[in-house]
Amino acid sequence: MSALVLVGRGRYEDPWHDHAAVAHEVVEVLADGGLGVTVRGTFPGALDGVATGAGRPGLVVVVAGTGRTDPDFDGTDEDWSRFHAALDALVGFGVPLLALHASANTFTDSPAWARRLGGRWVPGVSMHPPIGEARFTVTDAHPVTAGLGDVTAFDERYCDLEVDPASTVLLTTEHEGREHPVVWVAPGPGRVLYDALGHDHRSFASASRRELLRREVAWLTAPPGGRR
Repeated sequence: MSALVLVGRGRYEDPWHDHAAVAHEVVEVLADGGLGVTVRGTFPGALDGVATGAGRPGLVVVVAGTGRTDPDFDGTDEDWSRFHAALDALVGFGVPLLALHASANTFTDSPAWARRLGGRWVPGVSMHPPIGEARFTVTDAHPVTAGLGDVTAFDERYCDLEVDPASTVLLTTEHEGREHPVVWVAPGPGRVLYDALGHDHRSFASASRRELLRREVAWLTAPPGGRR
């Protein structure tokens, strides 16, 4: 099975996240799981021809954010429409999708992204405390989390994300006396999982964080009988 990792650039990169370094860590986990990996930057034509034919991947991973969207910098929304249509088609064809960290705040020009993801970052509402040693707690007995204890990592704790009530929340983090969803399975159709961990490479120094990612990939790529 093959995996396609989409790394944010241009209008889908920002000055706070090293998407390339995170993608490197993700590729290691994917390769350890026996997947062949292709890495592509986000360009308008990055997915041309990918949604059809034998080249269709078995998993798509998005490591991206939001940067400048002015047309003179990186094209217009119309220029990017074919990229978003192709990504939506891949998920529509049943290709599993894993979106990491700032991906809750990417592809804001896509009419389908937040719906596919089962949630999103809301500017002016969503936030995170200063990055540091963080704890993430399992909340659902899902195949991804069965037997998994708390996840600890040096990472950001995303809070006040807007989550579709039909999403299945797998992990939360506590901030100011409230539990905030950080990992969830989208309601579908299709197999889509969002994981808010992974601000930078330091997150992946944690064995429990890497184990969480390994489990997510294994569940997403398992035969239909192996998923709930």
